[in-house]
Order: sequence, then structure tokens, then C-alpha cells
Amino acid sequence: MARAFAPGNISCVFKVIPHADPARMHSLGMGFTVKEGVEVTVSEQDETEVLFNGERINFPTVRAVVNRLIQNSGLIGIKVDIISPLPLGCGFGLSGAAALATAYAINELLTLHKNSEKLAMTAHIAEVENRTGLGDVCSQYHGGCLVKLKEGSPLTADRLPIAEQPIYYRYFGPIQTSEVLGNREQTLRINRAADVALNVLQTLTHAKSSHELFNACFAVSKQFSIESGLLSDARVIDTIARIEAEGGVASMIMLGNGVFSTYPFEEATETRLVHNPARLK
Repeated sequence: MARAFAPGNISCVFKVIPHADPARMHSLGMGFTVKEGVEVTVSEQDETEVLFNGERINFPTVRAVVNRLIQNSGLIGIKVDIISPLPLGCGFGLSGAAALATAYAINELLTLHKNSEKLAMTAHIAEVENRTGLGDVCSQYHGGCLVKLKEGSPLTADRLPIAEQPIYYRYFGPIQTSEVLGNREQTLRINRAADVALNVLQTLTHAKSSHELFNACFAVSKQFSIESGLLSDARVIDTIARIEAEGGVASMIMLGNGVFSTYPFEEATETRLVHNPARLK
């Protein structure tokens, strides 16, 4: 038996970088990891089985990681037990977190001697192939508030000097990442909006205080959510407006019908921006 943890990730801005090779397809953008995530326990058994909070689940991204790592091992299957307080499909990057933690845990269980970068790429490729994400694994591999500006390098990111701090969120329901990534027209609109956002992110200097820099990131994220057409749920729009009316900053969680803020708003759940990356437990 082996166990690993990977943090949840909130994406604020993303641009799809398409490529025929899943190892080269990824996203640019900005996001940050949070205190909660997934804890994955793996053990050998006769067939591969994936559980999420105790219930069997169809999780192709995790199965892809399992299949890739156990090939040539002689094993028939792996039990993957995923525990998380965060919801699937609501923008916390749980598919990436589960894939990455599963890769770390299987590497430990089977003594594969693969380094963390190779394991992260295995998880990233599984995400791309199953259209469940493009950039979460990179953020979860590094930890912290990250900006990704280098095209063609899925695991390259720069950490912004933003302090660990409380984050408040409320989600209203899921958005299927695969449906968004599979919609060419919507992807084009997202990428046009992302180009504007990325240009602004490049101009943000480290001379700003952590507070000023994070507020600027919120402004970029909110504008991106509007210009991309992703901000369409009335509940999300109204919640952001209420927070701003009270002097706070807020934006939409990508991709989920949810709101995140540094301001403790009504019916919000508290988490924390953290710098900790995925790791063995």
C-alpha cells in the first residue's frame, strides 16, 4: 500500500495550446493551489478499481495513469482509493490532482524509480487524452500561485510572489471540461480573451506588494471570464457583483460555476492558498 496527496487547483485564466502530441498539448494561464485536495491510496488487487469517497466511480483519467504505470509490471490491477472534501467537476482540478497523486503512489508502491517530472507528465498526458484538463497538473506539481507563459512546455511555470492566505469560494454546479475543450468555436473565443489576459499578466511586476499583485490577478481573471463568454451563470454573476459592492474582489472559478474571493462572502466556504506541491504521504 502507498499513499500520496495532491492539492486542488483554481484556474483563473487559461489558453488552450493545441498539439497532436498529448505531451505537447497544454494550457497557458494563471492559477493557484489550495489547502484541500485529494489523498490517494493504492494497493494491488485482481482488477483495477477506482473509488471516490468510498464509492466506485468511472474515472478514465486515473485508469489511464494506472494502465501506463503497471504495464510490464506483471500486475493485473490496482485499487485506487481517492478521498477528497472537494467536489468533482466544479473547477478545483480534481482530475489532475487524482491523476498526479495516483502516479506518485503507484511509483512508490511498485518501486518504479521514476522521477517526479516523469510522473507529472504521465498524469498530464492522461488528462489531455481524456479531455479532463490541460494545466492543473503543472500547478499541482509545483504548488503556489503560478503563471504559465511558455508555449510547448507543459510543466514550466513561474511562481508569483503571492503569500499564502485565506480564500473563500462558493460553487453552484459543475461544468464539463470535456465539453468546453471539445467545442472549437468556444475554444477560439477563450483563446482570444486569454491572449489579452496573458499580455496583462506579463506586465505585472514583482515590485507590487503581494496584496496589490493578487488584486490585479483577480481583475485580469474576471475580465477574462467575461470576454471568453464563460461567465454566464446568473448566480455567479450576482455573487461577484455583491462581493465587489462590499469592497471585495472576486472572479469565476475555471472551469466551474463557482466564485472565489479573498473576501469572506455569504455562504462561502473557506480554504487557503498554499505553496505546497503534490507529495507522498
